[in-house]
Amino acid sequence: MKRFIYFAVIIIGILVIAYGLVGNYFYNFALNPSKEKDFLEGNPHLAESEAVSAAVVEASNLLDEEFIEKHPGNKVSITSSDNLALKANMYKNENNNHKWAIVVHGYTGNSTQMTRWIRNFHEKGYSVLAPDLRGHGESEGDYIGMGWHDRLDMLQWIETITNDEPEAEIALLGVSMGGATVMMASGEKLPANVKVIIEDCGYSSVMDVFTYQLDDLFGLPRFPIMNAANTLTNIRAGYDLNEASAIKQVAKSTTPMLFIHGEDDSFVPFQMLDEVYNAADVEKDRLIIPGAGHGEAEKVDPERYWNKVWGFVNKYIS
Repeated sequence: MKRFIYFAVIIIGILVIAYGLVGNYFYNFALNPSKEKDFLEGNPHLAESEAVSAAVVEASNLLDEEFIEKHPGNKVSITSSDNLALKANMYKNENNNHKWAIVVHGYTGNSTQMTRWIRNFHEKGYSVLAPDLRGHGESEGDYIGMGWHDRLDMLQWIETITNDEPEAEIALLGVSMGGATVMMASGEKLPANVKVIIEDCGYSSVMDVFTYQLDDLFGLPRFPIMNAANTLTNIRAGYDLNEASAIKQVAKSTTPMLFIHGEDDSFVPFQMLDEVYNAADVEKDRLIIPGAGHGEAEKVDPERYWNKVWGFVNKYIS
């Protein structure tokens, strides 16, 4: 009997250690910003689609470069509720019309990758705030929040604007993880200043998108891998992957929302668009761009993209 107990303890110990090692590996793989994200390099789901016109992209890039030369932006910062120094670039507009946009980048990105969106809003008379999410760019943080803790940081960035301009009318726009961030923020108690939200190719929930990637990259099942990863995420990052749901947050939202997704997106599966769109019980619309992969909607058809954005935004910010 003693021998049985001894071996049982050893086996349980081995399983616990294995559970921790597996969880830690996948935590570092996905959520540790200091670890290289090699799975993004050469990923077929992120390959440029044939629908992207090189000439259109080049023309847009030239306009972006000209914009940044004229409007380099000013550095601003906040201290998060957990004492991280978070940074952003601010592009004030000479038009004193109190129109503002907060534009949010994607996974492993930073605010400089949002120039296309900054420029388009600025050209419409908006002042723009482009934050670096925690663990990205110049912001502090030793984990990737996947939009969940970032949603609370968004409340502080909104407050930064409204403290200076109580009359501000604000649009939130995010792409990929930024799209998830603004959707997750939508379920919080936003001030009346936030008039409209645009999400572009955000995921339905962190658990769902990680489970999809786990199967795609490794051919592994959700159980027990995601359970182990979730345990380590709770320990190391302080949030639960099951809590971090754009679907649940959007369902609580009272802010008009535009949902955008590329029809050929297989990195954040196109099917997730229906999940978040159907969950929203607000004034809403959606835009599907045929031929566009992940984050490519604006590249594939910028005219249609921006016509839809302004057609929606202008209903709520005059």
